[in-house]
Amino acid sequence: MNAVGRPGGVTFVAVLTWISGLLDVIGGTILLFQTSVAATVEQFGGASQLIASAIISILIGVVVIAVAGGLLRGSSGARLIVTILQVLSIASSIFLAIAYPAGAIGEYFSILFSVIVLAFLWSGRANAFFRD
Repeated sequence: MNAVGRPGGVTFVAVLTWISGLLDVIGGTILLFQTSVAATVEQFGGASQLIASAIISILIGVVVIAVAGGLLRGSSGARLIVTILQVLSIASSIFLAIAYPAGAIGEYFSILFSVIVLAFLWSGRANAFFRD
């Protein structure tokens, strides 16, 4: 058990992470039920691609939920995983903002969100929490 109490910012990030994982699981599950919808199957390039995408989404969601639990327990590994994912998100948002300027505003919000998550995860109080 950590001697330092869990900072509210870490709890906030963990809850957002958990919700994100849950949405991935729900989205993947819903996608599995779309195999009988011809337009959706066509959009994915066939039933097998649709099923694979759904399963991958569910698996990612399960991993993300586990990582959220790790954040709540003060796992440095969980913090590292979330940090890497947020840095990748920033990089992809910068690329998309440049490649598709018409949709850049959404990418700017994504970048802002990722920066906020990183600020909470790497604040002084969070460092003390994850250090113990």
